[in-house]
Amino acid sequence: MPSRKSSAADAALPRRWRALLARQDCLGLVAGVDEAGRGPLAGPVVAAAVILDELHPIKGLADSKRLGPVTRERLFDEIRAKALACCIAEASVDEIDRLNILHATLLAMQRAVQGLRLPPRRVLVDGNRLPPLPMPARAVVKGDATVAAISAASILAKVHRDRLCLALHDAYPQYGFAGHKGYPTAEHLAALRAHGACAAHRRSFAPVRGAAGEPATVTP
Repeated sequence: MPSRKSSAADAALPRRWRALLARQDCLGLVAGVDEAGRGPLAGPVVAAAVILDELHPIKGLADSKRLGPVTRERLFDEIRAKALACCIAEASVDEIDRLNILHATLLAMQRAVQGLRLPPRRVLVDGNRLPPLPMPARAVVKGDATVAAISAASILAKVHRDRLCLALHDAYPQYGFAGHKGYPTAEHLAALRAHGACAAHRRSFAPVRGAAGEPATVTP
């Protein structure tokens, strides 16, 4: 692949940015992408994209589901401090209900990659489906456990969504979002039966439609 031509504008950039651009030309930057929140009954689905800096490695990266909350929070801050670029993006509840959860997830992933301040040459996405992207991309099954950049993305997405659920708990304490994070636990389903659905619930999901008194259907 031909290298990007330098310009007078490059010369005006700080030294670190010029070095990053040079490394991008020589090596090609790789972004890892993952999501959080496909299964819950409420709140947006969140995706993150991360380009790690090989000169500033981060110890302890792993699938976010295998890490405790304190470790995830620590790594969240370290990733944001050390990564060459990272972006967290969402697809809203309205988009989930309109598009279905799969396509909303791919939209959030696309937004995360588009939001990176450095454009990657390649993208590695956890799972078996790819969002539409202008650069080469590859799906990696269980990539959050085997690819460091995807692990980092999984941590950013998980922590960000957990924080959103804490905000939902403050707004709708009767549902217990701080504990179940929107997943269909017995506690959450009981709250849905008792209180009906709130504005944050995904009405295209069968348990929510049932609580709202609508026919239970499953989106494709």
